[in-house]
Amino acid sequence: MANPDKLDLNAVEARLRDRAAELRQEIREALERSSDESHVRIAEQARDREDDSFANLVVDVTYAEVERDADELRRIDGALRRIAEGTYGLCEMCGGEIAPERLEAEPTATRCIRCQELYEKTHASTEAPRL
Repeated sequence: MANPDKLDLNAVEARLRDRAAELRQEIREALERSSDESHVRIAEQARDREDDSFANLVVDVTYAEVERDADELRRIDGALRRIAEGTYGLCEMCGGEIAPERLEAEPTATRCIRCQELYEKTHASTEAPRL
């Protein structure tokens, strides 16, 4: 576990739980909005190809937002689990301590800076970004 003198785990846990609640609310609202603005309803109102393209874009953006929020929620759940297990703040690659400054900036971090840089170099994606 990260040095408790440099890291207030209760504060970190509270911050993570607050963010998780925000994300759950955002997902709930996006799903409610998407059921109100369903692709079928939007497409029915589409008068031409451009309108249909816009309808598809709205659905895709909503899906991407929900997916992004769900991914962050999974990372938060992982961090909360590591806090409970006593492994929070330890790098999953080298086992060393993750700097408290890194955890302050990114409380869901699972790797120290050195290992994260190595990971990014060796796992770089050549795929084009997509929604």
